[in-house]
Amino acid sequence: MTSTATITSIDGDTAVITPRGDIDHDSLPGLESAAGLLPTSVTRVVWDFHRVHFMAVAALHLLDRQRSACQEARTTLVVTGLLAQPRHLLLMAAQAIPDGSWNEFLPTGNPGTSTFTPCA
Repeated sequence: MTSTATITSIDGDTAVITPRGDIDHDSLPGLESAAGLLPTSVTRVVWDFHRVHFMAVAALHLLDRQRSACQEARTTLVVTGLLAQPRHLLLMAAQAIPDGSWNEFLPTGNPGTSTFTPCA
């Protein structure tokens, strides 16, 4: 099952994007399109992954591109709601590629808490 994404809310300067289903190579264009549709007034982008049970390596490409986009736009990227398999994928990526900054996307407190990645 390929993932779909909806912009679940825009509240002031914060947008929340909530993918549903699996994230794989086929789902990347739709997910990136959702982020590309955000108004320029958005300065904080929240990716809420609580409905994503499986992430393929393509999800690492998505997160890396979102980080780059936030750095260019001087906005903040927030990743939240990582379930077991997506969290495990990021842990494996952090171990395999220590200089890839994959730890930035992992929860810093209790499971399920947001990780804020300031890109400004």
